[in-house]
Amino acid sequence: MITVQGFEGRRVGVLGLGRSGLATCAALRAGGADVCAWDDSPEGRAKAEAEGFSPVDLTKSGAVDDLAALITSPGIPHLYPAPHPVIAAASAAGVPVDNDISLFFQALADSDDAPRVVCVTGSNGKSTTTALIAHLLEEAGREVRMAGNIGTGVLSIDLPGDEGVVVLELSSYQTDLARRLAPDVAVFTNLSPDHLDRHGGMGGYFAAKRRLFSEGAPERAVIGVDEAEGRYLAMQLGQGAADSRVIRISSGQKLQGPGWSVFARKGFLAEWRGGRQVHAIDLRPLAGLPGAHNHQNACAAYAAVRALGLAPRQIEAGLASFQGLPHRSQLVGERNGVRFVNDSKATNVDSAAKALQAFPRIRWIAGGLGKEGGIAALAPYLGSVVKAYMIGHSARDFALQLGAIPHEICETMENAVARASAEAEPGEVVLLAPAAASFDQYPDFEKRGAHFTALVQGLAEA
Repeated sequence: MITVQGFEGRRVGVLGLGRSGLATCAALRAGGADVCAWDDSPEGRAKAEAEGFSPVDLTKSGAVDDLAALITSPGIPHLYPAPHPVIAAASAAGVPVDNDISLFFQALADSDDAPRVVCVTGSNGKSTTTALIAHLLEEAGREVRMAGNIGTGVLSIDLPGDEGVVVLELSSYQTDLARRLAPDVAVFTNLSPDHLDRHGGMGGYFAAKRRLFSEGAPERAVIGVDEAEGRYLAMQLGQGAADSRVIRISSGQKLQGPGWSVFARKGFLAEWRGGRQVHAIDLRPLAGLPGAHNHQNACAAYAAVRALGLAPRQIEAGLASFQGLPHRSQLVGERNGVRFVNDSKATNVDSAAKALQAFPRIRWIAGGLGKEGGIAALAPYLGSVVKAYMIGHSARDFALQLGAIPHEICETMENAVARASAEAEPGEVVLLAPAAASFDQYPDFEKRGAHFTALVQGLAEA
């Protein structure tokens, strides 16, 4: 655990008592703060009590007025679509509002032997890129801690020793609020519309991501330039085309110029520096990184660890041993020549499009709690779909947007897996890429993916 100093004997509010909130409470208490913990749910407050914290109702009038700071969990709105009442009260009282990511960087600033820190943000591919960076470093013999949006509260980790690295996945919710950001290497994967209500539109969403670079001032920035926002960010950060502090990455286009770039085309990753190719890797055999979207993740991870001093051959060996993450283009079974792939994390149209481009013949399971626009934007990517099997709340709405694509309304995952597996032929892939949230039938995308995986394993045992 990291001890947060600077609040000895002072009242500090913690709003939201999930995994990161409880870790924040413990880190503040270890540093001598008087922790005022609050969660709107009785379940959250009960968890805090079990950890030895007595909840303090911060919603009461005047409860936040004498706080030294209010530390809030990332899922709680602080501006759009409307600030949480406790945050609004803190803002009105002049109380600084911050988050655990900021406290982490504050703690590192007070350390004499702080580790190197890599931060990864973007719309899609953050988790895979984060895990791949950590894997490549570990395979090269470096001590690594992985935390942030990927599931571990950053203040709950123990800092690595000499030559160690902390790798953080950061969502826009986290980068938007953090008062202190100071990564050594910062990665921007890509940008597509998401969380727009939380950021007041696309401009606010990009601005939240951009803070990691504008406020963080990393020594090295790895920037995906396949969208206009990434190209703009790379231009802003660089001091000219040859500035090697910016490493441009792409999936699908060859990057020109005298600077430092890493790109993937037709399944091959290439690193270029000073106008010449330094190294190339064939990504096509890598089972843990299928498809162009994962090739972009590979480029981002490759660039990040190159910036930390790893040699190309070390990276190539690490890429070959990477098994991928659960629920992200995860091969969960094979039966009679048919592969079953779990991409439950594909909760929006953009991530589903990437999954649909990764395989040639697909039995597609999709649906759930659809987002604005449904799946209309996926029309250019449905050429590989043999048949679609629609589930969940949006099944019928999605079916109406499929045009001439053969489809079936299955409603439940059980029916969809049974029908798809019965009709699939050797060489085809049964792909779960819902293009929708899970909350109509499952508490989260992990539970949805786990259910799909269990059903597939049940087929193998039948």
